[in-house]
Amino acid sequence: MEIKHGRNSFFDGGLFSYIGWNLLGIILTACTLGICYPWALCLVYGWKINHTVIAGHRMHFHGSAVGLFGNWIKWLLLSIITLGIYLFWVGIKLEDWKAKNTSFMN
Repeated sequence: MEIKHGRNSFFDGGLFSYIGWNLLGIILTACTLGICYPWALCLVYGWKINHTVIAGHRMHFHGSAVGLFGNWIKWLLLSIITLGIYLFWVGIKLEDWKAKNTSFMN
């Protein structure tokens, strides 16, 4: 069981690594004209989730950019077919995908 400052739920990521991962994601997305955006999301999600401890148990993100990219294409097609209406659900679907790919390490 992990404890930090007497608490068993905490986040132990640092500011400079947060900025670095986000900058890397922005650069990656810009250089590939958005094609690698799912990979950038996985980088940032992984960093956030892997630095989170809940009730003494460290969380682990095991999602892959390939898995997210497949969903991304499906969501894009559904958004086009529904003339953008499906975009209201994309954020919810993304959160569901993130939760599905998150587990406790111990």
